[in-house]
Amino acid sequence: MSAPTGTHQMASWGWPDPAHSGASITRKQLSNWLPMRAPADADLLPDLGALTSRARDLNRNNGVASGGLRTHQDNIAGTGLRLAAIPDYRALGQTAEWAEEWSANVESLWKAYSESTACDAAREMNFATMTQLVCRSLAENGEAIAIPLWLSRQDTAFRTALQLVESDRLSTPLDKMAPDSGVVGGIEKDTYGRPLAYYIRNQPAYSEVNLFNWLIPLTWERIPAETVFQRKQFIHVHEKERIGQSRGRPSLTPIIEQFRMLDSYQRTELQSAIANAIVAGVIETPVSADTLYDMVGGDPNQYLQDKNEYRVRLEGGTVMPLYPGDKFTPFIPGRPSAQYSSFVESISRQIGAALGLPYELILKDFSKTNYSSARAALMEAWRFFIVKRKSLAEQWAAPVYELWLEEAVDLGLVDAPAFYENKRYYCRSKWIGMGRGYIDPTKEAEAAQLRMEISTSTLEQECAEQGLDWREVLEQKRLEIAYMNQLGIPLPPSYQKTPPPGEQQPPPGGQPQPAGVAA
Repeated sequence: MSAPTGTHQMASWGWPDPAHSGASITRKQLSNWLPMRAPADADLLPDLGALTSRARDLNRNNGVASGGLRTHQDNIAGTGLRLAAIPDYRALGQTAEWAEEWSANVESLWKAYSESTACDAAREMNFATMTQLVCRSLAENGEAIAIPLWLSRQDTAFRTALQLVESDRLSTPLDKMAPDSGVVGGIEKDTYGRPLAYYIRNQPAYSEVNLFNWLIPLTWERIPAETVFQRKQFIHVHEKERIGQSRGRPSLTPIIEQFRMLDSYQRTELQSAIANAIVAGVIETPVSADTLYDMVGGDPNQYLQDKNEYRVRLEGGTVMPLYPGDKFTPFIPGRPSAQYSSFVESISRQIGAALGLPYELILKDFSKTNYSSARAALMEAWRFFIVKRKSLAEQWAAPVYELWLEEAVDLGLVDAPAFYENKRYYCRSKWIGMGRGYIDPTKEAEAAQLRMEISTSTLEQECAEQGLDWREVLEQKRLEIAYMNQLGIPLPPSYQKTPPPGEQQPPPGGQPQPAGVAA
């Protein structure tokens, strides 16, 4: 009698095989693969300490890992993020001309503030350097933390300053460990998951002579997420990969094991190659062990000692003396193996895929790449960098700009009527990072010109891709044209004005002629 429709096939020992083969627990490849299914925080937080410490160790001691994190920083943060203020003038009941003037004033004030160390509570870094450090911490630790402070300084009118904090200090106090405390990973949340406060562990200043810091009792400081008038008091930059995830994880997490194994493999190959290089050859002798003992007076080591008396040195033209019947066989090492290079390259490609970097970028090796392949690889990497840069701008740069703009309005430096009621309209911004560069400048410049001519792109977009501000480009171009005219230097064709349709270009030394009239 046939089995009814819909029943699963029975395994040989009576356990039903599921409809999805990936869920089978009887197949050989899957029988011992039983991962735990748990909420995001339950999966991550118990392992976060080990993951972070191992990622930092790789950053310190593994060249490929350190280079990958540096590539992240250089292409995402680069030399910093440049502010392009874009207030929603329509929602504010203003004109485009007003928005242009307002943005120019705000960007000028922000530039003066961000290029100084006034934004850093420690007075060590400007905003660009802090952005680089936040980006590096985001890649290495999976998160970055900044605490906005209100400090009075004599050399600046602004009191808004930021203190960067190591993410390790964000943790749950000992008296808040209960499941019903509402604190997870050092973050106190409401029933909807909104952060209400953060707990930062206080730690004594590190001293090389104080080896007993760990004996000092731990204390925590509770920092509310916002003030009563909704001003941010805590900036937590991290990437969420699952619903309900409270903390970020290091970007090296999926490949920590591969990095460790590859590092051990390369070290072993290097040690073997060094050991093999020490041995020049092997001397074979037909003398039996018993005869050898008799020849050296019963001491088996005397045979080799007698040979060492020659003090043979391996130099050019050396003739090695041998006993009659001895044979010298050159030692040809087999390490590293022939598959060493291809194996390392294969693992490096897997590591690059996990980091969002093509093989050419992670190892800085373009020797096996042509123009088309390099462009395709870099375009794919550029999409990854743009997504990460946008996330960095939204979680880090935009909140800091909002804090600064609020103070600038309160100081009367920026005119923003009804600011608190229309805060989201005033604080709109775009952040321009370092340009992606060119592979073939001629082809890419021609493509940019064509895009603008057929109106599929604008000068603002083309300049932003190269990390430039289109206003500054045009202003510089105007200054150059004026100076060239002043010096009597002929203008390049691209700088010359194109006459309107129906109007001819004036001939050299003559006056323009009406359209349709022969000269």
